[in-house]
Amino acid sequence: MFNFFKKREKEPENFQEVLSQLKNLEKNSENLSEELENLKKENKFSIQKIGLVRFNPFKEIGGNQSFSVALLDGNDSGIVVTSLYSREGNRVYGKPIEKGVSNYLLSEEEKQVLEIAKKNAENIKSKLNQSATGSGGSGTY
Repeated sequence: MFNFFKKREKEPENFQEVLSQLKNLEKNSENLSEELENLKKENKFSIQKIGLVRFNPFKEIGGNQSFSVALLDGNDSGIVVTSLYSREGNRVYGKPIEKGVSNYLLSEEEKQVLEIAKKNAENIKSKLNQSATGSGGSGTY
């Protein structure tokens, strides 16, 4: 990585040396910008949006033992996993999501968890923007 604040063994003695150092700084800045752009592109494919809904699909069983969880990337693609708990056993279903849509029929809870995941990501982005600009926010999420 680059160390912009590294002490030099000697200070520049003439204008040429100052120009040389400025050119090196410019090159370093361009490299950092390129690395940042690459990180932004790669980040689009990491899990960024998470949602969880607990529910009770069967009236005879107490408590919200069943759940749906959505794990989405920056393009709203990923997976929804649903676990249905009953006295007889537990069933787990996974459904792929591409750009916010599934080729499989989604239950109401699965649709709800997709919206929650998207909304959670928006809320976090909003809080990050507030803390970056210094306008309000407690700094906790």
